[in-house]
Amino acid sequence: MKSTSLFHARRRGGFTLVEIMIVVAIIALLASIAVPGFLRARKRSQASRVINDLRLLDSAVDQYAIENNKLSGSTATFTDLKVYLKRGGPLYNTGNDVLGNQYGPTFTVDSLPKVPVNTRASLSDVANTAFWSPYP
Repeated sequence: MKSTSLFHARRRGGFTLVEIMIVVAIIALLASIAVPGFLRARKRSQASRVINDLRLLDSAVDQYAIENNKLSGSTATFTDLKVYLKRGGPLYNTGNDVLGNQYGPTFTVDSLPKVPVNTRASLSDVANTAFWSPYP
């Protein structure tokens, strides 16, 4: 027969409260380091989406002007430009940027579309003036 000590007979296979608290503290520390980076990456992605939308709108204005024989300085509404945007996308459906701010309401032939003022302010911590160029 194998002899077991009293200590080994009572010991259970689990973690102590202190060990669990240390693990939770480490996870909380790692989360507090990672979350700001994720939030910054999300805002930077939103800024990139706005730039892409502006490029699409600029192309749509050019196509509208060519197909409708519009001269430089002529204006177009978002409804005029919808024909030249991909159907079903967020830009096509709403005419708003990712933050819900409206592009337009009018667009001028041979002028670049503008970044909505509220969008520029909301994303200013991740997108400086150079990021928004050439869009005013």
